[in-house]
Amino acid sequence: MAGRRPEGHTGGAVVTEVAYAKSRFRAPEIEHRYGDNVHLLDDPVAWTLLARLCARDTQQPEVGRLVRFLYEKLAEVVVAAELPRARLDVPTRMVTSSPQAVVRSAGIARQTRVVTVGIARAGTMPSQVVYDLLNELLDPAGVRQDHLFMSRATDAQGQVVGATWHDAKIGRDVDGRVVLFPDPMGATGSSLVSALEHYKTRLEGKPARCIAMHLIVTPEYLRNVLSAHPDTLVYALRVDRGLSSEEVLATVPGTRWDEERGLDDHQYIVPGAGGVGEILNNAWV
Repeated sequence: MAGRRPEGHTGGAVVTEVAYAKSRFRAPEIEHRYGDNVHLLDDPVAWTLLARLCARDTQQPEVGRLVRFLYEKLAEVVVAAELPRARLDVPTRMVTSSPQAVVRSAGIARQTRVVTVGIARAGTMPSQVVYDLLNELLDPAGVRQDHLFMSRATDAQGQVVGATWHDAKIGRDVDGRVVLFPDPMGATGSSLVSALEHYKTRLEGKPARCIAMHLIVTPEYLRNVLSAHPDTLVYALRVDRGLSSEEVLATVPGTRWDEERGLDDHQYIVPGAGGVGEILNNAWV
C-alpha cells in the first residue's frame, strides 16, 4: 500500500522496551525475626553444597572449589540486590542490519564505587571472588580490594573479648563507596565489629553502606554486630543455632533470639564447619 511505513518504523522516535526497564530483584529468603537488615537466603542448591563443605570428610581441593562456587552465587545475589541500577543502551551485532537492535534494560550502574575487604585467612579467597565479579560489572577504576590480618583476642578463660589487628593494606578513601566484607563464618562478630568501626571512623569520608557476606552466621553474631552497627546489612546462606533447646529450634529464627545459641564454650559454631581458614590453607595454626 502506497505510503505505508515499514514494519517497526518509528519515525525516528526511540521505542523503549518496558519489560526490562526496571528491576524488582529481591533475594529469596527464609522467614526470620532478626530484622530487615538480615537476609538469610532461601537457596536449596547453596544449602546442599554448604552442607558438603561442612562435612567432616571434605578436604582440599574440594573445599576450595565449594567456597569459590558458594561465594560466586552469594556475590551475584548481593550485587543484584544492593548495588545501584542504571539504564543500559547497548547496540548488538544486529544493529548493522536493524537499527532497532539495541538492548535497552536496567542493569548495574557501572560507575558505582566499591571496596571488598579480605579478612585473612578465611576471607581472602571470598574477597578475591567478589573482586573479580565487580571488575567485570563495574568500571575497574572504582573497584578496590583491601586486606586485613586479624585474629581473635581471648581472655584467660578462652572467651573471645575482641579482635587483634596484625597488619592491614587499606586504601584511605571510602566516601560514597559500598564496602563489602566477604567472610565465611560469622561466629562472635568481634572481627567484623572492629573492621566496621575502622571503616566508618578512621578513613576519609563515609561509606554509602556496609554489607557483610557470610556462609554461616550465629544468633550471637547477629546480636553483637547489629547492636554495635545497626545500619549494617548482613547476607548469609545459613544461620546456625544448633545448641539451642528443641523448643527454641521449633520456632522461626529470631522469635526467641535471647534463647538461641550457636556458639559452644570456646565460641566455635555448632553445627558449623570447623576452622574454614585452617582447612582452606591446610594450616592448623
